[in-house]
Amino acid sequence: MNKSLLVGTVLGAVGVTAGGAVATYSLVSGPQYAEVLAVTPVNETIKTPRQVCNDVVVTRQKPVQDQHRIAGTAVGAVVGGLLGNQIGGGTGKKVATVAGAVGGGYAGNKVQEHMQNSDTYTTTETRCSTVTDVSERLLGYDVKYQLGDKVDTVRMDRDPGTQIPVRDGQLVLSQH
Repeated sequence: MNKSLLVGTVLGAVGVTAGGAVATYSLVSGPQYAEVLAVTPVNETIKTPRQVCNDVVVTRQKPVQDQHRIAGTAVGAVVGGLLGNQIGGGTGKKVATVAGAVGGGYAGNKVQEHMQNSDTYTTTETRCSTVTDVSERLLGYDVKYQLGDKVDTVRMDRDPGTQIPVRDGQLVLSQH
């Protein structure tokens, strides 16, 4: 056999074997990256209640001393009776006095009622209510990916972009 032929055959066998080994390695080791199909941020809603207080000016009615308005009724009746007594004579004078006393008593009662309702004071009070502050906190990202023929989802602490590195057939999820 020819030495060149023998060397060519051996080199050809080595080349074919090496090519097969490289092809087998790439099939066994698989792709170097998983393709990212979708990234969805995962947020948590945080509700924090807090109390808000404000000073408010309040108008109040002063306490009534004469609840039945006796003083106003009495003063009105006396004044009305005196005025009625000035009118007419004889029996008419008596009727005018009684009518004046009744009318004056009613008027005095109403005048005192109006005065009592208008007798107010103002004060400042603190009024509080609870409000809720709402905020969002990022928990991570749900990442849908494809590795070979397999489609799956994983939660990551960052947005991986378009690819996730793969080492020994496993996703590399952390950055070192």
